[in-house]
Amino acid sequence: MSEGWIDDQLVARGVRDPRVLDAMRRVPRDAFVPAALRPYAYDDRALAIGSGQTISQPYMVAAMTEALGLTGGERVLDVGTGSGYQAADLAELAREVITIERRPELAEAARVTLGALGYRTIDVVVGDGTLGSPAHAPFDAILVAAAAPHVPAPLKQQLSDGGRLVVPVGPSDQQTLHIVTRFGEQFTQTLGVGCVFVPLIGAEGWS
Repeated sequence: MSEGWIDDQLVARGVRDPRVLDAMRRVPRDAFVPAALRPYAYDDRALAIGSGQTISQPYMVAAMTEALGLTGGERVLDVGTGSGYQAADLAELAREVITIERRPELAEAARVTLGALGYRTIDVVVGDGTLGSPAHAPFDAILVAAAAPHVPAPLKQQLSDGGRLVVPVGPSDQQTLHIVTRFGEQFTQTLGVGCVFVPLIGAEGWS
């Protein structure tokens, strides 16, 4: 696969972190999509992966990852494993990734794919991602790859001091990335780019 998509889809839209761009180059996106869709794996769009879920478009993966500001030593929570692609990109940039998926069949498929690719710092767990993973908390960074009606309170509370949460918030047809940073018991929040994700289902998400 030519690396032209990195420049056309990521750099041209403002993704600048060289570590994020290198991670996107290293992770074979085509390994995370159904065989019939592999010719389209690097297209500038989300693709269906089964169970009503999608693999996010490359730009959105890069933009959300860059917003976390990872430097290499972090423990990261990835909410909404899906195919495992986002978790793989995070694993290229952080010390440890806990990725949580509520559908057992998707979790198992992602576990197999990630294992086959040699990722050993990713732990795939099944559960309600809107509640986070208290057993593994706190997290230096949390990324949510589904649209929430609001910023889930349990995820904020599972951030370490100085930790950052990136989550799309809004109705089903249009969301905005919310970037939440924790300072002790205080939280700051900024807004990122507009986006469209599948709904975040769970106790702190949509029913």
